[in-house]
Amino acid sequence: MTDLLTYTPIAAAAFGVPQFVPQIHRLWSTDDAAGLSWSWASLTALNNAAWFGYFLLAHYWTALVASSCVSLLAGTLTMMLARRGQATLRQLVLIGCWAATLAAGYGIAGRDGLGTLLAAAFAVQVVPSLRVAYRTAHPTGISAGTWALILGELSCFLLFGLHESDPRLIALGATGIMASFLMLARIFWTKWRLRGSRLARRGLSTET
Repeated sequence: MTDLLTYTPIAAAAFGVPQFVPQIHRLWSTDDAAGLSWSWASLTALNNAAWFGYFLLAHYWTALVASSCVSLLAGTLTMMLARRGQATLRQLVLIGCWAATLAAGYGIAGRDGLGTLLAAAFAVQVVPSLRVAYRTAHPTGISAGTWALILGELSCFLLFGLHESDPRLIALGATGIMASFLMLARIFWTKWRLRGSRLARRGLSTET
C-alpha cells in the first residue's frame, strides 16, 4: 500500500491534465460566464506555476505534469474571461501582489518559504470563486465536471502529502476537498432549483 501511494501524483495527473477542459468547453459553447471568477482562473494559473517550481525543487517528478497542465489550461480560461470584460485593474494589482509575495517567499526562505505560502495558496485562489458562485443568483456557467476533477486531483495530493509527511500538500489537499464539495453543492443546488422552476412553469401553463 505504501508503495502504491508513491504513485498518487500520477493519478493526480490523470485528474489534473483535463481538469479545465469541461469548463473551457462549457464557456466556449454556451458563452455563459455566470458564476465564474476571473480572479480564480488567474490565481489557479499562477499558483500551479508556483507549484511546478516547488515540485521541481522537491524532486516530485511525477507531480510536474498535473501542475503544468492545470497552469496552462487555467491560463487559457483566464484569457477567455478577460475577453469578456471580467478582469479589472484592482484584480490585476492584487494578482501582481500575490505573485510578488510568492517570489519574495522563495527569495527569503527558498523552497520552504515558497511551500509555506503555497500551503495557503488554494484558499487564496478559491475564495473568489466561492464568493462569486454563492453571490450569483443562478451560477449556470460553472462546470461540475471541472470541479469533480479538482476534487479527484486534490484528494490524490492529500494522500501523497500524508505519505510524504508534507504539511504543504496536506493543507492543499484538505482545503481543496472542502472547497470542491462546497462548489459542487452550489452547482447541483442551482440545477435543482432551476429544474423545479421549469416544472412549476409547465404546471401553470398546463392549468391555463
